[in-house]
Amino acid sequence: MISFFKQIFTWWHKQTLGTFLYTLFSGKFVGKDQFENKYYTNSKGKRWVIYNSAIESTKIPPEWHSWIHFMTNKPHENLKKFSWQKDHEENLTGTEKAYKPEGSLVHSKRKIIKKYETWKS
Repeated sequence: MISFFKQIFTWWHKQTLGTFLYTLFSGKFVGKDQFENKYYTNSKGKRWVIYNSAIESTKIPPEWHSWIHFMTNKPHENLKKFSWQKDHEENLTGTEKAYKPEGSLVHSKRKIIKKYETWKS
């Protein structure tokens, strides 16, 4: 019951009532990605995504990014993955999993870096 009210009154929980009705009446289901996000289009060519969890644009994987931004006409669901390619991750900035390079102020092992090097004669 609470999820029903969240969907009606808040946009940051999947979709609003307006998006739900628009998808219901004019949306054509195109596909689903590995994160269970659903992609739709309509007869006028508009494309949109209904996120599985919280709305975060970095949760769109590369296979669907080109389709949602009109770079391709068909989504590339079965692209060949190479052994060196990593799986898609959402933007982790601001979380504990964020990238903290050695020498940064928030890295667990702080490294002392000189601001300049003296000239040697």
